Amino acid sequence: MTGPRIIFHLARADNGVIGRDGQLPWHLPADLKRFKAQTMGKPMVMGRKTFESFPSPLPGRRHIVLTRDARWQAEGAEVAHTPQEALALAGDGDIAVIGGAEIFALFLPVADRIELTEVHGEHTGDATVPPFGLAWREVAREDFASEAGRPAYSFVTLERMP
Repeated sequence: MTGPRIIFHLARADNGVIGRDGQLPWHLPADLKRFKAQTMGKPMVMGRKTFESFPSPLPGRRHIVLTRDARWQAEGAEVAHTPQEALALAGDGDIAVIGGAEIFALFLPVADRIELTEVHGEHTGDATVPPFGLAWREVAREDFASEAGRPAYSFVTLERMP
């Protein structure tokens, strides 16, 4: 395969919520473990607010931060001001797009794959991502029951239809 593959990584509740006050509205250790395994060693493209939600840059991954603020900079962040700049910084190979909602909307037309954790239930939040629609087909699914007060969830892989 030539050129980069753009892969979304996100957890979304049944009602579309992906975040609340800059954080995930749930705690699913298996989702965090899957995210780490899937993004390790890859350039991650994210918005400024997503980057700032981390206590520090995540080890073993490049952090390419897309922001409109020409003066913004942070330790561990490579700054881009356009989606094209972000992709150029990321180079060839798999590129992990990790949010937030505006970043997903910007990259959706060029995304190749979506690694989605469906968090079952309605959650309250201030960041949402709509369903991805008919351009996508499900190629893998693993369902997990609710346990220890955590919501039920599913790991789903979507690929763009040819």
